Amino acid sequence: MIRPALLAAALALTSAGPVLAQEAAPAAAPAVGEWRAVAPDNLMVIDTTKGRILIELAPLAAPDHVERMRLLARRGFYDGIVWHRVIDWFMAQTGDPLGTGEGQSWYPNLKGEFTFQRTPETPFVPVARPTGSEIGFIGSLPVQTQPDSLLALNGSGRAATWALYCPGVAGMARDDSPDSGNSQFFLMRQAYPSLEKRYTVWGRVVSGLDVVRAIKVGDGDNGAVTSEPDRMVRVRIASDMAEAERPVVQVLDPASATFQALVEAARRARGADFSACDLEFPVQVTGGAAPAA
Repeated sequence: MIRPALLAAALALTSAGPVLAQEAAPAAAPAVGEWRAVAPDNLMVIDTTKGRILIELAPLAAPDHVERMRLLARRGFYDGIVWHRVIDWFMAQTGDPLGTGEGQSWYPNLKGEFTFQRTPETPFVPVARPTGSEIGFIGSLPVQTQPDSLLALNGSGRAATWALYCPGVAGMARDDSPDSGNSQFFLMRQAYPSLEKRYTVWGRVVSGLDVVRAIKVGDGDNGAVTSEPDRMVRVRIASDMAEAERPVVQVLDPASATFQALVEAARRARGADFSACDLEFPVQVTGGAAPAA
C-alpha cells in the first residue's frame, strides 16, 4: 500500500491545476481517422456511488497486473468494495474487502512491474526530450523512456521505459515489499512523480477523472473505516458486457495532428513548466449508459 509518509507529503502539493488539452483545443475538430478505439478487453468499467470511471488497461507496461485486474473483475471481487483511503490532491485507493487497508484477495501477491521495455515497433509518441531521455505517450499512458538512439547501441534493440504518475493513472498498492501487490489499487487525483518506478502502473482513466476527484475524502486505514465511504458498485471488463450495455470508447490518437496541436498549445501556455501531465486526452464515449447510483 502507499505508505503514510507519502500520504502526508501529498498534502503539500501545489493547488495549481494542469492546462487541460480540452481547454487548449484548436477550433478544428479531430478528423474521423484521428480517433483510436480502446479494445473492449482493455477497458475496465467501474461504476461507483459517484458515477462511472473508464480505465484503459496497459498490458505492455504491466502484463501480470493487468491479468490480475481482469481476473478479479470477472470474479466480481471488487463489487461493493469501499474507497477506504482518499487523499485530496493525491489519490483514491480501494480494492480491500475489509475496508481497513489490511485486506486483499485470496490470490498470491504479484512481482512488481515498475519498468518495461519498448522496441522500435512500440507506438511511442514523444512530446518532450529532456537530456538523456524522452517523454511521451504509448496510447493514453504517459511514459518516460531511454532515447531512440540507444535502441541500436545497447545491443538488445530495446529501451527501458516507465509510466509517469499523472492524473488518472492507475497504480497498484503494496506494502513495504516491492513484490506485495495483490488487489488494492489507487487512481491518481493529481500528479505525484515520486511514485514512479516504485509502484506498478497498470492503466489510466480515460473517462471519469471528475468522478475520481469527487470520491469522498477520508482515511480508513488502520482499522478506522471512513464514515459512509463511497463504493465501487460494480466492476467489469467491457468485453464481458452485453453489447447493449457495453460503452464504446475512442481516444484521440497521440500521433494525430490534432493532438500535436494540443501539445503545442499546452507548451505555449506552460512554458518551461510544461509536462506530459498537463495533457488530458479528448475522448468519445457512446453506448452503455452508466446505471443510476
